[in-house]
Amino acid sequence: MSAEEAGGASAEASGSGSAPAGAAMVPGGEEAAARKRYDALMQVRAKAVKGKGAWYWAHLEPVLVPPPGSGVPPKAARLRCVLCAATFSASNPSRTASEHLKRGACPNFAAQQGAAAQPHQAMTVSAASSVVPISSIPPSSQRRHSTGGGGRKRHALAAAYAAVEAAASQHVVVGDPSSYSPTPPTPPALPAPRQVLSGGRGDLGALARLEDSVKRLKSPVASPGAMLPRQQAEAALALLAEWFLESSGSVSLASAEHPKLKAFLRQVGLPELSRAELAGARLNARFAEARADAAARIREARFFQLAADGWREQVVTLSVNLPNGASVFQRAVPTPAPASSDYAEQLMLEAISSVSASSELHHCAGIVADRFGSKALRDLEHKHPWMLNLACQVHGLSRLVRDMARELPLFHSASANCAKMAAYFNAAPTVRALLHKHQVQEHGHAMLLRVAAPPFDRAAAFAMLEDILTSARPLQLAVHEESYKLVCIDDPAAREVGSMVQKVAFWTEVEAAHSLVKLITDMVKEMEAERPLVGQCLPLWEDLRGKVRGWCRKFNVDEGIAMNVVEVRFRKSYHPAWSAAFILDPLYLIKDVSGRYLPPFKYLTPEQDKDVDRLITRLVSPEEAHLALMELMKWRSEGLDPLYAQAVQVRQPDPSTGKMRIANKQSSRLVWETCLSDLKSLGKVAVRLIFLHATAKGFRCAPPMSRWLTAPGSSAAGIARAQRLVYVAANSKLERRDFSNDDDKDVELLTEGDDDMLTEATASVDPSSV
Repeated sequence: MSAEEAGGASAEASGSGSAPAGAAMVPGGEEAAARKRYDALMQVRAKAVKGKGAWYWAHLEPVLVPPPGSGVPPKAARLRCVLCAATFSASNPSRTASEHLKRGACPNFAAQQGAAAQPHQAMTVSAASSVVPISSIPPSSQRRHSTGGGGRKRHALAAAYAAVEAAASQHVVVGDPSSYSPTPPTPPALPAPRQVLSGGRGDLGALARLEDSVKRLKSPVASPGAMLPRQQAEAALALLAEWFLESSGSVSLASAEHPKLKAFLRQVGLPELSRAELAGARLNARFAEARADAAARIREARFFQLAADGWREQVVTLSVNLPNGASVFQRAVPTPAPASSDYAEQLMLEAISSVSASSELHHCAGIVADRFGSKALRDLEHKHPWMLNLACQVHGLSRLVRDMARELPLFHSASANCAKMAAYFNAAPTVRALLHKHQVQEHGHAMLLRVAAPPFDRAAAFAMLEDILTSARPLQLAVHEESYKLVCIDDPAAREVGSMVQKVAFWTEVEAAHSLVKLITDMVKEMEAERPLVGQCLPLWEDLRGKVRGWCRKFNVDEGIAMNVVEVRFRKSYHPAWSAAFILDPLYLIKDVSGRYLPPFKYLTPEQDKDVDRLITRLVSPEEAHLALMELMKWRSEGLDPLYAQAVQVRQPDPSTGKMRIANKQSSRLVWETCLSDLKSLGKVAVRLIFLHATAKGFRCAPPMSRWLTAPGSSAAGIARAQRLVYVAANSKLERRDFSNDDDKDVELLTEGDDDMLTEATASVDPSSV
């Protein structure tokens, strides 16, 4: 037990008045923080004991603990176990409950649970006897000779069991005549011969059956024989089957045969659902429905964009983006790793031909793929000049992190030092114990530090930097321990790491590297969630430039080197369609001094201005090229009527995030098709251009799906069934516009714990009252 824990235990042992006495003193900074935390914990516990919170608050009590010594106000809020009086850090109550109560560390918790179970067993027997009085049952002819009162009790219990079984068998179940069972109901069985209980382990089965019989008598509505009407049951079962199919990859079809699910279906009056039925007739019917719906959507669209995602993984997913903002899943294809450029080109052309009516490739306005700088995209655009083939910007920004790590010396130094520090503390038992001790005191749990080995990987390096920053104070406390100084006498690595931990420059480098990676990673996550269109690429990169400049000023980094890395990556990702879409999309029109809304040509470089002209002339026929450029000049000088321009740019708050969003994303295209119908040649280019997506992110195959499609030795029928299952699940997600990952949601939920409740409670405390 630490000194702080010992002080907390002694304070609690001396009486519950220690905490209020300390709280009554005029608090300083630490005392105020402790009191605020204590009040927040008390609020959470007050809600929990009323049935509105976690179970463990009945066993954990917040206390204010003064440091060792008399007459000093409390400076820490901790949790005390009411069963054994042990105290713990209050940083993570759910973890404390799991480790102390559920894992058996508390000597009194298991005993209390066992004592609570005994009255329940007694109550079960008494409930049975209240249903059928023992005195009303004639004595059994099979009574054995026994001594004392134990024999009489066993015979009475056997008689009660037989009577209850007889009553249960006579209970009439009212079912619908059109229920699923085609056979007539079985007549009630005769009462079974009365059992003679031995008083040993063999009675457990009989007691369980007795309890089930009593429950059936008390709850006749929940009888498994009471079936729903046929139409209602079929509708409910169809919804359940669709949920299984649309959640495949996250929910196993084998779960349909889980005993608890079968019991639930019986309780609500539904027949069982087998996995063979799910993967057979129901899957075929749902697949046919989804395919017909997707085909109808594509037929109604004048053109589409093909999205290819997953080129660096086992399975490539091909989807179709439509002008109305909808996306339709096309298919998932196992690919060799890595796939060649020729194979990628052939696969994407086949997908376009299968989507286009009568193999008319002109219906495809372009491709967006996650393989950055792929030769296949350039070759396809060269062979089919009406296509605009884009590299996924999520992939481009992810590569920017690697570029920064390679070019900025700060990254080399921070990542190398962090890897050395993490490896040393993980490997040396003595210093690892010191670190774990202070991690427990600060965070409530101990952990190893993750190590990112070269070459630089964004996810691994970010995790390592985050671990080092999270454990900054435990590391500093550990190297100041006398036992660590003794290790330093004979260990030069310990001296080097200890010196590193105490340097301000080291922590500044780590924070700077972590901050830049987080800055870019947050932009990547936002892109994945919002799926920006091609017209947003130039503003997004300009926003990135501003954030990197601010980062350079904050951490005193050479702005020239950092901005040069950004510009090199920008040139590799840039496509002329960015500039053209930015100019032609009414969403980005700017109001000038005369009140007109004009395209933002002034934000383009001279080269980007020329790209607009070249792209427009490429996307129209040679006969229309001159006319299209004339219309572009008119668009440049006159723009759009202010009333329509303002209507296009109307924004409203997103109910889920609170951010301001465009009220109608389709208005940009609709303006060109209606209000600007006199600009016919330019309008043809605009409507094909401004709806294109800048990211390939959409539906991504979950690991189980990848295994279905790539399992060695699978039959053709099995692969076809897996393809149908993936198709149904993918189109369901795309229809709901749900691009999140269920596993990520579960991780987020399970790592939250009670911290949100504590944060809310802390925020609700008035600082003036502390």
